[in-house]
Order: sequence, then structure tokens, then C-alpha cells
Amino acid sequence: MDWKELLARLQEEGNLPEGEETVCGDEENALEEGQHAPLRVITDRKGRKGKTATIIEGFTLDDGGVADVATRLKKRLGTGGSARGGEILIQGDCAAKAAEALRSMGFKVK
Repeated sequence: MDWKELLARLQEEGNLPEGEETVCGDEENALEEGQHAPLRVITDRKGRKGKTATIIEGFTLDDGGVADVATRLKKRLGTGGSARGGEILIQGDCAAKAAEALRSMGFKVK
């Protein structure tokens, strides 16, 4: 029995400890408010000593929103990266996986 089944059983019985909340559903599937323009996902090697990076540009969210999306995306892809100046940089060539993950988060991707 895995932890999800144990948590579901505790929730059904009403034996969850006080102060803890359970979140039903996947929070990554929520459409980001304020982002209406499609995002561009590109790969680049310039200025990185030959290493490939995936760049996601076109965000109209504030820097905090972009950083939140970057954090969720990095966890989902299992890679490193950063969010600066309205762009997300993901280490490695993972443009297809990043585009798929962004679509599942509710973004439009070119």
C-alpha cells in the first residue's frame, strides 16, 4: 500500500491530524491568470560552452509568477534552471517535454 492510499483511507475515516489540509486535484492544471499570449519554447547553445539549454519566453506574468512556474516545471522535468527577466531557462535539451508540461499547466505553447 502506498502513501496515497494511506492518506485516502485516513481522510475517509476522518483521522487526519489537526492543522493539515489535503488538496484535492492537481494544482498544476490550473490556468495561470493573466497569461494570454502563447509561449515560445526554444533551444539554445550560445554562450554556454556548448551546453544546450531550453528557453521559454513570452510570459506576461510578474516575476513571482514566472518563478513559480519555473519551480513547478523544474520539479516536473527533474532538471535545473532559472527564471530571470520574464524568461525561464531549463538546463538540457527538453523542449518537447517542457512544452507538454506547460500545456498541462494550462498555457498556450507555440
